Amino acid sequence: MSAETYRDAWGIPHLRADTPHELARAQGRVTARDRAWQLEVERHRAQGTSASFLGPEALSWDRLARRARLADTARRCFTALEQKDPETAAWVRAYADGVNEGLTETTHATSTHATSTHPTSTHPAPEFARTGLAPGHWDPWTPLGVWLATHILFAGFPAKLWREHIAAHLGPEAVALFAADGPGTAGSNGWLVSGERTTTGHALIAGDPHRFIEDPGVYQQIHLSCPEFDVVGLAVPGVPGVAHFGHTGTVAWAITNAMADYQDLYRERLRRTGAGVEALGPDGTWHRAARHTETIHVAGEDTVEVEIIETDRGPVIAGGPEGLDDGTPAALSLRYPPRVTADLGFGALLPLLRARRVADVDRALDAWAEPVNVVQAADTEGGLLHRVAGRVPVRPAANGLRPVPAWEPGHEWTGWHTPPRAGLTEGVAVMANQRGPSTPLGVEFAAPHRADRITALLAGRERWSASDMPTIHTDTHLASATPLLHHLATLTTETTATSPTTATSATSATSPTIATPLTPKAAALRDRLLAWDRRMDADSADAAAYAAVRSAVVRRLAAHPALAPAAVAPAYSEVLQPWLALVPRVAYALEHLLRADDLYGIDRGAIVRAALEEIAGRPPAGPWGDTHRLAPWRALPDADPAHGDEPGLSGDHDCVLCTSAVPGLTDRAARGPAARYVWDLADRENSRWVVPHGASGVPGSPHHRDQQPLWLDGELAPVVTDFDRLTKESDD
Repeated sequence: MSAETYRDAWGIPHLRADTPHELARAQGRVTARDRAWQLEVERHRAQGTSASFLGPEALSWDRLARRARLADTARRCFTALEQKDPETAAWVRAYADGVNEGLTETTHATSTHATSTHPTSTHPAPEFARTGLAPGHWDPWTPLGVWLATHILFAGFPAKLWREHIAAHLGPEAVALFAADGPGTAGSNGWLVSGERTTTGHALIAGDPHRFIEDPGVYQQIHLSCPEFDVVGLAVPGVPGVAHFGHTGTVAWAITNAMADYQDLYRERLRRTGAGVEALGPDGTWHRAARHTETIHVAGEDTVEVEIIETDRGPVIAGGPEGLDDGTPAALSLRYPPRVTADLGFGALLPLLRARRVADVDRALDAWAEPVNVVQAADTEGGLLHRVAGRVPVRPAANGLRPVPAWEPGHEWTGWHTPPRAGLTEGVAVMANQRGPSTPLGVEFAAPHRADRITALLAGRERWSASDMPTIHTDTHLASATPLLHHLATLTTETTATSPTTATSATSATSPTIATPLTPKAAALRDRLLAWDRRMDADSADAAAYAAVRSAVVRRLAAHPALAPAAVAPAYSEVLQPWLALVPRVAYALEHLLRADDLYGIDRGAIVRAALEEIAGRPPAGPWGDTHRLAPWRALPDADPAHGDEPGLSGDHDCVLCTSAVPGLTDRAARGPAARYVWDLADRENSRWVVPHGASGVPGSPHHRDQQPLWLDGELAPVVTDFDRLTKESDD
């Protein structure tokens, strides 16, 4: 191999090769060396085989992956890529070859307990020993499977099940009341500052993608260099190139989730025949559905047989001819663009690496498929870009709201939307999953608080530099606290209100209630919260007190008899349940529920009063960071006992520093900034980045968690692109 591998002080790989294909092979190899366990988990998740070593907790995901035909779709997409774009297909194949080479090294290291003097070189991954698993083989289509598995739930199609559920039990008006950024939706912050608003006269792009925080991390800092291009960026381990966040030296780009709706659920009428299964189509006739069975191996338990059915709409992901597991007559098929088009948008990846100007990025993104993103880009000549990229089908509005009947005409896809474009306002553009250029393509968007706060912060300074950006990354102001604080302000020691013992009665929010003054402790807590600066800082006891009252309000609202009909979720698979649980839905929609003119007759003032009294009656809480701690996802939860208790965090769901807990359930944050970046178009070496853990996925490596102190403090590591400043590590 002609490729060379270098490492900076943070163990971040910098790769140099003679051709893009050699570089892709080197990227695959170094990723396998740094993230072997992570790659193995992702490969199995894409294939629906993760329960074979992770056990029954992974079975629900494996069922979904099998029934949604993720691996088969990835194979189809790669076959189509070979025919349509053989250069990209060969480039992806080279990456998979490199992964296999790196995994072979890992297998050797695991069996021989080899060590290396270099802190990020291949050494035994303890997870393999714990599970008895050996790294498997990557096929050329595996990177496409990893991409698809990573993003299949990104558009949040289960939210359609929630809307149907809440409307059926509380009425159609409940859909708007509970509209909010849901428990499974991933988002991001991003902002573009044009040269007229910077100290250098060149643009800056900054932001942070919000995802479930995983260990190892979902983003990999990397530098890819060959005669055709030289790019630094955040790669997705298991996928070649740099898709979401990159800087080529003359142009940079970044994305956020557009919150577009591009996946549909169809209610199917299925019947068994002597020949198999048939589905009733919109033409009123029964059509043969594809059907076969597959076996899922489960560590420590018996194998499980799964029936795979696919109609003309798409694969059946829930239920079947006999209904759901509880006997409810239901069958749901999922229609998603790559299954329809055999295109995952990988044709955009090489053109992005080769981009020199925003026009090149723009053309590359015309080939983008999913997930649907809002993209911002800038170049060294002053070019700017703000657009949506991705494939969204044209179909009736009802498809975006709920599952629609497959046997009725009028729910077909009839084409593709033209991705919208937008400009800048006063030299800046802000994207934070709010309603914006992608509004025509979506149904629910994030509350505007993060976007409004970033816009206000940017307006507060005439000129910005790259070193200024962490002040925005780490802002902890919580605008969404307003409705609850307003309710607290209406409570006085003289105000008439329902007593705490009757706080769950269905009295009207406006009807006369029994006079019950606040206790002195509750009055003191109310006064503290009304004087609070609304910052969710880790060292703030007031932030912790607010969060405790908020959680108590959420629990009491969710337990109210008026909402009880929605408390029992339908019997869909476990992997879909986060979208259907009432408490998280109440938590994320709390603003709407507290502001509504009427909420099914619930006396919300009494609920707030009772919650305040409950928290005031407890011993004083410590600071917010005592309970608001990082909760990263690990395939093996106790794989790294050396890490100890996870750190306390500043921020909250609606802060710019978006570290999302689930009020009413837990203060721990499973979601947050999966990376932070600042791309400087004046000088790429002045760019900055950081990830929550480190470059290495191997517990015990010096670079496994070395960036976490920076991430916690809101600091960024330097981006190094000068190979003369790097330490060479031979890959030969």
